[in-house]
Amino acid sequence: MKGMIIAANWKAYVESAAKAKKLFAAAKRLASRTGQEIILAPPPPFLGMLAAGNRSKVAFAAQDVSTATGGAHTGEVTAGTAREAGATYAIVGHSERRAAGDDNDIVSLKLQHTLAQGLTPILCIGERVRDEDAQYLVFLREEISSAFTALSQKERMTVLIAYEPIWAIGKTAADSIGPSDLAEMVLYIRKVLSEFLPGKGSSRARILYGGSVEADNAGALAQGGIDGFLIGHAATNTESFTKLVRAVV
Repeated sequence: MKGMIIAANWKAYVESAAKAKKLFAAAKRLASRTGQEIILAPPPPFLGMLAAGNRSKVAFAAQDVSTATGGAHTGEVTAGTAREAGATYAIVGHSERRAAGDDNDIVSLKLQHTLAQGLTPILCIGERVRDEDAQYLVFLREEISSAFTALSQKERMTVLIAYEPIWAIGKTAADSIGPSDLAEMVLYIRKVLSEFLPGKGSSRARILYGGSVEADNAGALAQGGIDGFLIGHAATNTESFTKLVRAVV
C-alpha cells in the first residue's frame, strides 16, 4: 500500500510546543522509513514553528481557513497567512467546522480562497446518519456539487476528498464503517465526481477516509479503494500514530 496519504489533524489536542515537536519528529521518521505521504495539520500557532526550514518529506496543512482575505477580522487565519506560515494543504469543510456554522456556501468560498493561494484543499464531506431511504447519498452529492460548481476544471483536479461519515466518528474500530461499505461509498463518490471531472479524472481523484481509524482497522480499510486517511485523535500520540502508519505499509 505504498503511496498512501496520511493526513494528521491534531485539532486542539496538542497544546504544548514540546509535544508538537515530538510528533513532528516521529512523522519525519515514519515518512522517511515507510514512503508514505504524511501531512500534519497542527494548531495555527505551531504551524510556522514546525514548518520553518522544513526539508523533510512531511508536509503541513492548515486546519481551516478564513472566508476573509485580510483586513479587520480579529482571530481569523487567512489562506494567505497559512501559506506564508508553511502550509501547502488546507482542510476545508471539516465536520466540526460545519457543525460550528460552515454551510455549503461558506465551504465553497473557503475552497476558492484556498486554491487562490496555491494550497491544495482537503475537502471534507460526510453524512450525519444513514437513513433507509438513502437520502444521505443526496446529501453527499450536494456537498460535492456545491463545492465543485464554482471551480475550474484545473482546480477541481487538485482537490483531495476526505470522506468522514459523522456517524462513524468517535467510535471504536469495531463499530466504525466496514471495508465493503467504504468501497461502495468510494465508488459512489467517484460517480458523482465524474460529473465534474472529464475523462478519467474521477478515477484519478484522491479520496481519503476519516472516522474512527485505528491501527486495528487501518489495514482493512485501506483495501476499500481509498488513497489514504484523515486521522484525528489517533494522530496525537506517537505510539498509536506509528502503529497506524505502519499498518498500511
